[in-house]
Amino acid sequence: MDLDPKLYDKVAVNDDDLRNIVWSYLVHNCFKETAETFLHTTGMKNPTVPALDMEARKMILQFVQEGKALKAIELTEQLAPKLLESNMDLHFDLLTLHFIDLIRARNCGEALEFGQKKLIAFGKVHKYVEKIEDVMALMAYEDPEKSPMFHLLSSEYRQYVADGLNQAILEHANMPAYSSLERLLQQTTVVRRYLNEFDKDKYPQFTLKSFISK
Repeated sequence: MDLDPKLYDKVAVNDDDLRNIVWSYLVHNCFKETAETFLHTTGMKNPTVPALDMEARKMILQFVQEGKALKAIELTEQLAPKLLESNMDLHFDLLTLHFIDLIRARNCGEALEFGQKKLIAFGKVHKYVEKIEDVMALMAYEDPEKSPMFHLLSSEYRQYVADGLNQAILEHANMPAYSSLERLLQQTTVVRRYLNEFDKDKYPQFTLKSFISK
């Protein structure tokens, strides 16, 4: 059983704190119009999180999700100079996304040329070798989506890269990589995990689904 709601029902929560949590989530995820409407309707004067380049970040993330990784790289370099130069993992993920999209479009010749020009240098670093082999192997399949590496062509993988890029851009601007709501859930989960180790019967593991359904 979960914690008795009576334990926290009477805990006072500041309305400004709640508004800032919502605002942080909207800004983090580039919901610009909704954020502006929320700011106007609530009358917030000094949000704790500035509205950092929501339009530009939204466009970058859309490019990633729409299979336009090179455009995402170009705009990222304008918005956050030297970010990709210093973050090789992220740069590699974006370049491999473009390679994968070329394979998906059956442009194997162009993909091979791109790989030799842009990905070969990463092969000198051990941690990238296996993934390079995986994306290169996609060319061997008539239907890459039925290959053992099919997850690389999924919308979930594209979203994973987009989320990482968004977090990196925010950190580059000295902003939190996660929204206040995400950090609150992370903290709650960790606290309950430690309590669960102390007493499994009294403090079950926290899940958002079970909490919401109460």
